[in-house]
Amino acid sequence: MIESPDAVYLIIPCMKELGMSWNEIKSTPRYELMGLMAANSRYELLHSFDGYTDKDIGNMAKERPEVRSQYNKYIETKQTYEERANAVKKKQSFKGLIG
Repeated sequence: MIESPDAVYLIIPCMKELGMSWNEIKSTPRYELMGLMAANSRYELLHSFDGYTDKDIGNMAKERPEVRSQYNKYIETKQTYEERANAVKKKQSFKGLIG
């Protein structure tokens, strides 16, 4: 295989993380592969700290301070997506349903 960053940054992650076969990768346009990997990265970030409490994060940050910045990025990203989801969903009041 020629020395290409695509093999390291795109092809192998598609196989490993997304379970794609070599034929699927070859038949998929490059921009779609990049989009899939970007979406997978965002998914991993959005679920990286699921199940942990603030106390758990505090305990982990004592030994590894970088956990605190990763957790803050997780919280910011999660809030952004929750705001987007709530903006799409229109909340109706009971009064609005009757009248």
